[in-house]
Amino acid sequence: MKYNPNEIEAKWQKHWAENQTFAAENNSEKPKYYVLDMFPYPSGAGLHVGHPLGYIASDVYARYKRHQGFNVLHPMGYDSFGLPAEQYAIQTGQRPEDTTRVNIDGGFDKEGNKIAGYRKQLDKIGFSFDWSREVRTSNPDYYKHTQWIFIQLFNSWYNKDSDKSEDISTLISIFEKEGNANVNAVCDEKIISFSATEWNTFAKEEQEKILLQYRLTYLAETEVNWCPGLGTVLANDEIVNGVSERGGFTVVRKKMTQWSMRISAYAERLLQGLNDIDWSESIKESQRNWIGKSVGAMVSFKLKGHDANIEVFTTRPDTIFGVTFMTLAPEHPLVQEITTPEYQDKINDYILASSKRSERERMADVKTISGVFTGAYAEHPFTKEPVPVWIGDYVLAGYGTGAVMAVPCGDERDYAFANFFKGQSGMLPIKNIFDKDISEAAFGSKDGFQLVDSDFLTGLGYKEGTKKAIEALEKLNQGFGKINYRLRDAVFSRQRYWGEPFPVYYVNGLPQMIDTQHLPIVLPEVEKYLPTEDGLPPLGNALVWAWDTAANKVVNTDLVDHKTIFPLELNTMPGWAGSSWYWMRYMDANNEGEFASAEALKYWESVDLYIGGSEHATGHLLYSRFWNKFLKDKGFAPTEEPFKKLINQGMILGTSAFVYRVNPFFFIESLDIRLIETTLKIPSFFITSKYKDVNDFRNVIDERVIAKSYDQVKVFLIEEYPNLKKEIESLQKKDFTLFNISITPIHADVSMVNSSDELDIEAFKNWREDYKDAEFICEENGKYIVGREVEKMSKSKYNVVTPDDICNEYGADTLRLYEMFLGPLEQAKPWNTAGISGVFGFLKKLCRLYFDEHNMIVTDEAPSKDNLKTLHKTIKKVSEDIENFSFNTSVSQFMICVNELSTQGCHSRAILEPLAIVISPYAPHIAEELWSLLGNTGSIATVSFPVFEAKHLVESEKEYPVSFNGKMRFTITLPLDLTKDQIEEIIMKDERTIKQLEGRTPNKVIIVPGKIINLVG
Repeated sequence: MKYNPNEIEAKWQKHWAENQTFAAENNSEKPKYYVLDMFPYPSGAGLHVGHPLGYIASDVYARYKRHQGFNVLHPMGYDSFGLPAEQYAIQTGQRPEDTTRVNIDGGFDKEGNKIAGYRKQLDKIGFSFDWSREVRTSNPDYYKHTQWIFIQLFNSWYNKDSDKSEDISTLISIFEKEGNANVNAVCDEKIISFSATEWNTFAKEEQEKILLQYRLTYLAETEVNWCPGLGTVLANDEIVNGVSERGGFTVVRKKMTQWSMRISAYAERLLQGLNDIDWSESIKESQRNWIGKSVGAMVSFKLKGHDANIEVFTTRPDTIFGVTFMTLAPEHPLVQEITTPEYQDKINDYILASSKRSERERMADVKTISGVFTGAYAEHPFTKEPVPVWIGDYVLAGYGTGAVMAVPCGDERDYAFANFFKGQSGMLPIKNIFDKDISEAAFGSKDGFQLVDSDFLTGLGYKEGTKKAIEALEKLNQGFGKINYRLRDAVFSRQRYWGEPFPVYYVNGLPQMIDTQHLPIVLPEVEKYLPTEDGLPPLGNALVWAWDTAANKVVNTDLVDHKTIFPLELNTMPGWAGSSWYWMRYMDANNEGEFASAEALKYWESVDLYIGGSEHATGHLLYSRFWNKFLKDKGFAPTEEPFKKLINQGMILGTSAFVYRVNPFFFIESLDIRLIETTLKIPSFFITSKYKDVNDFRNVIDERVIAKSYDQVKVFLIEEYPNLKKEIESLQKKDFTLFNISITPIHADVSMVNSSDELDIEAFKNWREDYKDAEFICEENGKYIVGREVEKMSKSKYNVVTPDDICNEYGADTLRLYEMFLGPLEQAKPWNTAGISGVFGFLKKLCRLYFDEHNMIVTDEAPSKDNLKTLHKTIKKVSEDIENFSFNTSVSQFMICVNELSTQGCHSRAILEPLAIVISPYAPHIAEELWSLLGNTGSIATVSFPVFEAKHLVESEKEYPVSFNGKMRFTITLPLDLTKDQIEEIIMKDERTIKQLEGRTPNKVIIVPGKIINLVG
């Protein structure tokens, strides 16, 4: 019999599908265990070998838990809404729903390219997913529940007294009975005070406007990251280095009316909840920093000459006598009001420039110092002295109040700002209020100082000073103690098409929720996915996008009469909407009436093990926790936290291939003309990696480049200098000089490079139109050798290796074992196919324990002690490794085990049957096949995992080295239960000892039972 992985794997994948082997039950006597992978986005590029790393790890664990007798839920689905599909639709003229479906199910795109399809690729690797629970966020039967959750958020407010969300009707009831004076809610900052009588006399529209200030999802004018190139708002985590992650387009800050989620209401619970979950400290710390809890005070500075105040939150009210200036965010609403005419132009220019920098970029850039004086002054609350007001983009409008009281002697950034603008109008000298030297740097510590020159705070430290400062501010009615959070409410609108439609229509400009019984509100068809000509989102192109309140259905847009037919919301929800609750849908994925039944939610509770990337630390993982806590408050989610244990898998890196393009710079001395390569239409020249250092290849390349290029250069020169046509036409090769050469590394597709790093030159030329006439300067043997570099595996870097190729050549079990063997799960590691053949060879060697070329060779003979020792050593090691997620060392143990059993000549069923079970989580296809060939019926997937028996590892004998004067002369095997005297008696009577001693009596006999025997003298 021969190990044929393709045949075996296809057989068992079909068996699992037909028999629903991995379908979980919602009611079972078995204990439950929920293993989840982070929701993948299905792109047309499909899977590369880096994607399955986490999936294989979670699958090993899920299979192991089944072997342990658990009812395991291990589902899979697709986060199928999002900007990439929409951008692809715009570029290619295809519907995003069509491209998304092909990307998942496989097929052909508009250009006729064959798409493997995520589902087929996943199945090929043999994952034990419960496909009966598959979800796709872009399916209406899924997003109707996302819409339902949005409505629940809209109809809720956060009661600080009960510390949870409550139905908006309870807030209305309070308003009706006593007004809002005693309401302790998370709400907008500027809330008017009203009595019950006033509330009851307000018009309905006025009441709705007030309620919007309390609702957990609300409409408000917000500073957003606007990307003109994509025509949409972007979240902070969708921006990299000030440009959009998708496409690299410029992003600017802009005020827009947007839907927002009041995640800030949950800031403290999100912070405290981190103490109750088994996540890495790095992820927890990322969330703690993002939430950013600060304890301090609100301080009100009156503006001179204006009927307004600047409100500041500070964590150091004790330093208030050190304030020498104030800084506002460029977007602060007071800026335009207080700026004096002489500074207006500078202020306007600065605001425009800062709007082009993302908040992340502004926060991270601690080196650049910039700002402009407004010409305005505030009044110090105690000294009444004037305090100049500046703007600076290191202050963010969305954090705190968008204003800081600058104390340069106690803050490094304020210190740098004050020194940078030292001597300019509007910048006072730095005042030192610490008994410390600040000539070289600010003193930022909260310990080890006494305040000086600080009026009634002089002589105090941080704690006493803070307390007294707050008390004094409260007496003046110019401040109070406060806890602040960096976490801001999440903008929830996107100016896109391919996202969940809001279940919202507008009456007199105010949002109204569509009754939940009429959900889903299905995304309409549009011809164009770009914004409308007047700047409305893509849904503004929809012809059927209005809500008929009489018929309760979506109707033609031109029927809007603002009486019974009203306009629907044109924005869509962000990509994180559908992924913020998807784990609960898996619990009861086929429930048409509700997102999941109470029974299913109670049974599964939460995710026991979640595996995914650390890049989602402050995005998906934070939003998910927020939605889960909200649903817990509303009585739906059974637990406070969604994910008990989180593991972040490392990245599998690709080995990129580089070709080196030569950039020649020409000089024609007789005409005194210098030409740079980028202006010329000459063939691309590529130099082999051996010569990529300029000094090494100048002698190789100069003449060749000139010979191939000078005719084209002359054509270009005549076009540029027609008055010199005759002189140019008479130029010869000798008249051209390469005054400089540079090289540019360019990614080459790794599929065009062999294992010896040799480039297929013809394939490269045919790869792109602009390379068809390329010239290659090769090594002496005529070969072009590429450069290599390990970096992120990505389609854009052309270093992708697809798992399909590995599976086709070696089988999925080899791929699974190899990816686990590469190194610790959490670490990044380079992909190197050199070791795959070794893993494949191991599987063939495993099979040879069970069958030879013709038949099964497993026997019923009793196993030897060594056989049992090898087996139980493996059971113990693999069990511990899986529990500790040390999968790479398990694979090493499998190899050791098979080598030992092969050496021992073991073919005993009592050993090989449990061995098949132990290896099953890692290599399930061959394990199933061996289990079947051993005469067992049914799948190996749910067979009990072998129990480790320590007795088989207990040694009864010891092979002692026997030394004379420290030099080992022979060995002897003795029972371990012998005493020291018994060992000495045996050794002294041994013929080899007698021969070594030659009649002498040793001075000392050193014996440590179980370790050493040494005769001295």
